[in-house]
Amino acid sequence: MASHLEIVPSSEWRKKLHDRGGAPVTRCFQCATCCSVCKLAPEEQPFPRRQMLWSQWGLSDRMASDPGLWLCHQCNDCTTHCPRDARPGDILQAARSLAVERLAVPGFLGKLVGNAKSTWPILLGIPFLFWVAALYAVNGLTIPESPLVYDRLVPHWLIYAVFFSVTGFILITAGAGAIKFWNQIGRDKPRQGSFIGSLIPVLMDIAFHGRFGKCDTAKSRKWGHFALLWGFVLAAVASAFIIVAMYILMEELPLPFWHPFKIIGNVAAVFLVVGGFMVLQNRLRQDKPAGNATAYDNFFLSVVLMVVITGVLTEVGRYLMHPELASWIYILHLTSVLSLFVTFPFSKFAHLIYRTLAMVHERMTIKS
Repeated sequence: MASHLEIVPSSEWRKKLHDRGGAPVTRCFQCATCCSVCKLAPEEQPFPRRQMLWSQWGLSDRMASDPGLWLCHQCNDCTTHCPRDARPGDILQAARSLAVERLAVPGFLGKLVGNAKSTWPILLGIPFLFWVAALYAVNGLTIPESPLVYDRLVPHWLIYAVFFSVTGFILITAGAGAIKFWNQIGRDKPRQGSFIGSLIPVLMDIAFHGRFGKCDTAKSRKWGHFALLWGFVLAAVASAFIIVAMYILMEELPLPFWHPFKIIGNVAAVFLVVGGFMVLQNRLRQDKPAGNATAYDNFFLSVVLMVVITGVLTEVGRYLMHPELASWIYILHLTSVLSLFVTFPFSKFAHLIYRTLAMVHERMTIKS
């Protein structure tokens, strides 16, 4: 008896795609111009033509298990050349947000972040209320007097307790989503070779944004994303060094501006400021080289900018602002950082996980 392929369209998935900016997919008439102009698509399995067809049908299972969805970097060369203005770059961007929601563990958090257009007050409000309640319980929310030392407002042990716990949560949930995705994309095409051997060149490509350099229409996105990536890397390094300074070198906080660890932190802030505003500028341009912005995208960018701006104001505020104002800015900074951390496996930050795995899968399935 001959085997048959079961196709299960999902009208609900199509509706969600339309709600997140994917309505133009109905204009696509499969001319394959998008595949022809894309410089990132592999010859064996070019995209985004088939993803556009699957989106029209609502084949959510195929979209979720397709590495090509993540190999797309939304260069929008395809959108520029599309004769029907079907906007393939935007369609795949919307589909990725739905894929993140589908892969999310636990699922309700994926839906909460995926629907940031209406849930953003919850995503920011709960972290804010948490810090206010925690500080009220610890010290009655007493604002320190000048000269302001933030440790008197938020003890270091409380920050460690919160963010070490959140980091553990991130590792568990992100790991669960990554395993689910890795298993899904490996069902139809066997992999060979070493995972680590393939991961190293992929990380090098990500570190220097090599694939972004091949884009034409949205080439300006490269340096904004590059600055944001290295800003977060340097911020993580600076945070680790601060712990070393406090508990190994036994130095007192706050560190002076000329201290090497402080310099690394300030360089990270510069990278984040520049990168954040470069990405924002691209989003606000009328010709939309980065594609149309969605609430899902805007929430992530807004939280990143909130982290950057409140972080800079927190440092400046200790010297130039009234202690009460600076303290509340610091609480807002902790709020935005906590929101960014908790939503990491479910926001656009998740692209870092799934795109990396898709690129590794691509290297492990290329025929030598």
